[in-house]
Amino acid sequence: MRYERLQGGAELVPRIRGLVPQGADVIAAVAEIIAAVAERGDEAVREYTERFDESPAPEPWVSAAELTAAAAGLAPEVRAGLEVAIANVAAVGWGGAPREDHEIPLSQGHRVLLRQLPVDRAAVYVPGGAAPYPSTVVMGVVTARAAGVREIVVCTPPPVDLVLLAACSLTGIEQVYRAGGAQGIAALALGTATVKPVDVIVGPGNLYVQEAKRLLCDRVGIDGFAGPSDLLVLFDAPDAGSIRLIALDLLAQAEHGAATPVIAAAPDAALLDALQSDLEAIEQARKLTSEATCVLIELGSAWDGLELANAYAAEHLELIGPECEALAPDVRNAGCLFVGWPSATAFGDYVAGSNHILPTGGSARFASGLRPHHFRRTLAEVRITPESLPGLVAAGTAIADAEGFRMHAESMRARLPDIQDNPKDEPQG
Repeated sequence: MRYERLQGGAELVPRIRGLVPQGADVIAAVAEIIAAVAERGDEAVREYTERFDESPAPEPWVSAAELTAAAAGLAPEVRAGLEVAIANVAAVGWGGAPREDHEIPLSQGHRVLLRQLPVDRAAVYVPGGAAPYPSTVVMGVVTARAAGVREIVVCTPPPVDLVLLAACSLTGIEQVYRAGGAQGIAALALGTATVKPVDVIVGPGNLYVQEAKRLLCDRVGIDGFAGPSDLLVLFDAPDAGSIRLIALDLLAQAEHGAATPVIAAAPDAALLDALQSDLEAIEQARKLTSEATCVLIELGSAWDGLELANAYAAEHLELIGPECEALAPDVRNAGCLFVGWPSATAFGDYVAGSNHILPTGGSARFASGLRPHHFRRTLAEVRITPESLPGLVAAGTAIADAEGFRMHAESMRARLPDIQDNPKDEPQG
């Protein structure tokens, strides 16, 4: 890894973000792909899949027999691990689901019913590339089920790994599309001859995937724009064991690639020296060649670390050591918070029950990790009673008249039982 040593607090955030390599500009390329899929459908999806993934699929979808065979062929320990992940994510997902329909009584005498409705059809995009991500299947599909979505599909670039297909089978998925990148997102959002359009697309992906989601967010719901992963660790633990655990956590996160910043901050330069020594020793012993950037920050105090954390809004935030762990109730901005030395970020990636589809790039200031609410929307059902009309008409028509919308006002006034046949602003004959 490449190491940077800094000193300070929240004011370092712009500098930290500037240390991360920026991705290529993909806007024009993605717009071209979406236009081609809109015009030529499956033909364009197949063309771009062959060009970018260099692995043309015999069919754009995975058969039910392939899904069943993949699950049957899983190693027992892998199946057991996936089943733990599915159960824990389901438990947290059901616990975080939106409230059931509920009515709100209003002072004028009427009631508004807020109905919680899942979308009809959702897609989980699972990235391909260097490794399969069956864990992303679990995070997306199980959470969609907790929201009550009836039709869920998975979309992933070919070649599709058998472990990923097994995860699809174990989570009850019956439709898997072999298409990645912007063309996969476009097919899901716009529909083709073989791909029925969906209402929501969730899941991480590369710059092409994220740009496609951005360009199509007026056509389909999305979970957010996931950029490179990141980790910030605040620590004040003096023992060597904890230092080594932090080093392992940073190196684990660095596996996501060169664009992944891993940051550790402590109020003691000696702790940072020890951490860097452990990092370098583990890299050498494991023959690691990560190109990620590791930023080591000397803080003035643990409270400076809290200000840094809330300003940086990391995707993953770890607090280790008595002073730092005590800051947990004051953390406001983080995708997921891990407190104490046993709570490795890696558990959150797989089996803790929290979701690993998280806001990145500082978006934890306004966004949350994948939850059932990403697949649901609220429909307000209004039932005005005759008893509530006088108060509502008086209030509503005053506003409508002030805005110059006289027909809005008339449509409300007409509900009153003693309404005049000729409104005051209508010419008299």
